[in-house]
Amino acid sequence: MADQKKRRTGLYPGTFDPITYGHLDIIKRGLKLVDRLIIGVATNPSKNPLFSLEERVAQVRRETAHLAQQSASEVEVLAFDELLMHFAESAGASIIIRGLRAVSDFEYEFQMVGMNAHLNPEIETVFLMADAKYQPISSRLVKEIAAYGGKITGFIPPRMVSEVADRMKSR
Repeated sequence: MADQKKRRTGLYPGTFDPITYGHLDIIKRGLKLVDRLIIGVATNPSKNPLFSLEERVAQVRRETAHLAQQSASEVEVLAFDELLMHFAESAGASIIIRGLRAVSDFEYEFQMVGMNAHLNPEIETVFLMADAKYQPISSRLVKEIAAYGGKITGFIPPRMVSEVADRMKSR
C-alpha cells in the first residue's frame, strides 16, 4: 500500500473590506504552499466595515473563483467570528498564511505569532511578503481614498471599484 501524502490545509484570514490586489497576490502565492486554502473572512466590527460579512464573503468568492480554477489546490471561503486559532483548529488548518507589507506589519504579526503559538503550537504561521507593486495598498487606504473621491482603480479589482464607489455614495 502506497503512502498517501497528507493534505496540507492553510488558512489566510482577514477582513477583506474590500479585497485588494495585494490580498489576491498573497492568495495566489499561498495556493502554491497548500493542497487546500481556506480564506477566512473575519467579522472584526472594530474596523467599521464598509461591507457586511455576507457581502465580503460573496466578494471574496467571486474575486478568487478564477484562482481556484487555475490552481491544483482547493479554495474555500468561510466567514468566522471567533478566535483565529479556534477557527484554524475547526477548519483543520496546519498553516496560517499572513501577508506582510512593511516593518510595521511585522511588529504586529510577530506578537500575534507568539500568542497563537501559546494557544496551539502545532499550527505554523507563514509570512509572505507582498509583491513590491502591492506593498502600499491596504483596504483602509482604499476606503479613505474613495471617501474623498480619489481614483481606486489599480488597487482593487474592477467590479470592486464600482461596489466601493456605490457604497461610499450611500454613506
